[in-house]
Amino acid sequence: QVQVVESGGGLVQPGGSLRLSCAASGSISRLLLMGWYRQAPGKERELVAMLTSGGTTTYAESVKGRFAISRDNAKNTVYLQMNSLKPEDTAAYYCNAVVMRTNVMGNFAAWGQGTQVTVSS
Repeated sequence: QVQVVESGGGLVQPGGSLRLSCAASGSISRLLLMGWYRQAPGKERELVAMLTSGGTTTYAESVKGRFAISRDNAKNTVYLQMNSLKPEDTAAYYCNAVVMRTNVMGNFAAWGQGTQVTVSS
C-alpha cells in the first residue's frame, strides 16, 4: 500500500503565502515523481507543479514565478510554496505520487485526499 497525505491548506488574503506539504509512505522502493494538481468548482483538475526524481520541474503557466516545488528525499515529502496568491488560485489541491513499489512490477500512482486553499479578502 502507498499513502499520500497533504497538509497546509487554509484561508489567506490576496497577496499572501501558503506552503503545502505532501508525504508519501508505504511500500515504496523508488519515488519517481510527485506533483500538485488543483481543481476549482466546476472546472477540471489541472497540473500546478511537478518534480521528478531527477530534479526536473514543471509549472503551469499561471503559477510560474509565484509557486515553487521542492522536496525532502529522506522524508519522501514534497512542498509547494505559494506566494503572491490570487483569488483564482482558490481550489482543492491534490498531491500525486508516482512510485515503484517494493516487490511489485510496474509503476503506481497514488493520490491524496486534497487540501483546500481559499484566497479571499
